[in-house]
Amino acid sequence: MSAPTVALLDYGSGNVHSAAKAIEAAGARVRLTADRSAVMAADGLLVPGVGAFHAVMTALKAVRGDELIDRRLAGGRPVLGICVGMQIMFDRGVERGTTSEGLGEWPGTVRELTAPVLPHMGWSPVEAPADSRLFAGLHDERFYFVHSYAATEWSLEVTNPAIPAPRVTWAEHGERFVAAVENGPLAATQFHPEKSGAAGLALLRNWVESL
Repeated sequence: MSAPTVALLDYGSGNVHSAAKAIEAAGARVRLTADRSAVMAADGLLVPGVGAFHAVMTALKAVRGDELIDRRLAGGRPVLGICVGMQIMFDRGVERGTTSEGLGEWPGTVRELTAPVLPHMGWSPVEAPADSRLFAGLHDERFYFVHSYAATEWSLEVTNPAIPAPRVTWAEHGERFVAAVENGPLAATQFHPEKSGAAGLALLRNWVESL
């Protein structure tokens, strides 16, 4: 069986090379691109993100990445967001008093954590659901975080019994926050799996194997 293809969305975000290497090590063929046909044809789409919520949204829209993400999800095509690439999946982000519109895939607001020290930088444990696909075999591992902002509430409810409920993973730094979400074709992590050593590689392999 040939390796699945993963489009790494190219919209000017930093840290794409380490993400590409990690996805390749997890068993996929990677193409850094914002080409519509390539993004839509790939087995998976990886949305990286570093820096500020507003800046990421601006750069993403400049290459119509918001439309590509929406089209893939509408067709049930897998998407994985990392760090700010996860944050923008929520309705909005609030940074230094400024509110920016997100992609609105999930309800909620990304805001600054209430913690004695920011940013939250380093290795932290997570609380993953027992039936998590992303964290299969990884329930006692730590992952690498670098962030000051996060979603601290989860309010999406699924009432249709035919639709699986989202699997939400939590972590804590000053307060509890959403560390990862698995919601149908859309998955995301607040931490950086590409910087999380063997545990992060195993998580990416779990995602690649699901494509």
